[in-house]
Amino acid sequence: MTTIAEQTVEELGGRESILARQRRDHVEMDRLMSEHQTMADGEGRERVLKEIVQLVFSHAFAEETVLWPAVRRCVVDGQELTARVEDEHQQINDLVADIERLKPVDPEREEKVRRAFALIRQDIRDEEDLLLPQLQDTLDAAQLRRLGAAWEAVRKTAPTHPHPVVPRRPPGNAVLGVPLSLFDRARDTLGSRGLTTKARKVLTALAGLLVSAMAAVALLRRRR
Repeated sequence: MTTIAEQTVEELGGRESILARQRRDHVEMDRLMSEHQTMADGEGRERVLKEIVQLVFSHAFAEETVLWPAVRRCVVDGQELTARVEDEHQQINDLVADIERLKPVDPEREEKVRRAFALIRQDIRDEEDLLLPQLQDTLDAAQLRRLGAAWEAVRKTAPTHPHPVVPRRPPGNAVLGVPLSLFDRARDTLGSRGLTTKARKVLTALAGLLVSAMAAVALLRRRR
């Protein structure tokens, strides 16, 4: 079993395969984190940090919606492997949520950024060295490309910021992802001050209603 970090694009199933798409995102994450760590300019570092957050969260959401369910279906230890990665995602979610609440001058913020970057790099290694090679062993190139197309479609419309209310697994994450993605992408385009108070309240209330609905459905299923 060879890490996907060391394979050619052809070995990964071509440029459109899920493995090649995952690796391209991972390379870009690592590049942006390295750039952030070497920059001295405060405004520039905030811009790069915003790019990292948007990429990491849209990437992770697509994994949890499309990729990890496929791993659980196809890989023998899929449940255990995806649970490990989902735990890393939750830790990153919590750290970045704290980072976004803190001001850039807050000394606690820089330490949380450092910890988040370390977790993101660990998550990349776990995926490329342990999880994705096992998926590669079970799917052919055509299947990897179809999975890659589905993953990319979700990634393009995924939330781009951390949200404590979003479950890590379908169907809850897929349902909640729609209003939260609209909220995030409006904030990314306009800035947090560009959204009216009414718009923020409406989207937050909608997310809350969806969470309650999903919780009710889950409770009913357990009682059956």
